[in-house]
Amino acid sequence: MKRVIVDYKKLNKDILNLLVEKFPDGYEDRDIIAFKNQHNETIEAVEVRTEETIYLVKISKRLADTMQSFDDDDDDDNTGSDADIPEEVNSDEDDMD
Repeated sequence: MKRVIVDYKKLNKDILNLLVEKFPDGYEDRDIIAFKNQHNETIEAVEVRTEETIYLVKISKRLADTMQSFDDDDDDDNTGSDADIPEEVNSDEDDMD
């Protein structure tokens, strides 16, 4: 299974949808995964999965705000808002095996 680390700035609509579905009321401390990257920096992320990929989405205050905004927009018109969501997922791929 492919593992991908994604910054919130590089989320696409599909991954953001997975996050909102998994954490409809936001994520909590127990949902956070902490690990060291190749530069020995501690990274905190939340995990969402598809059949082919495990996404570790780096957490930040902006991620929580983006999730809330996306969920609110989706509730309003059921189409979601792409205004603050980049089109592609260009991630830092780390081999975390």
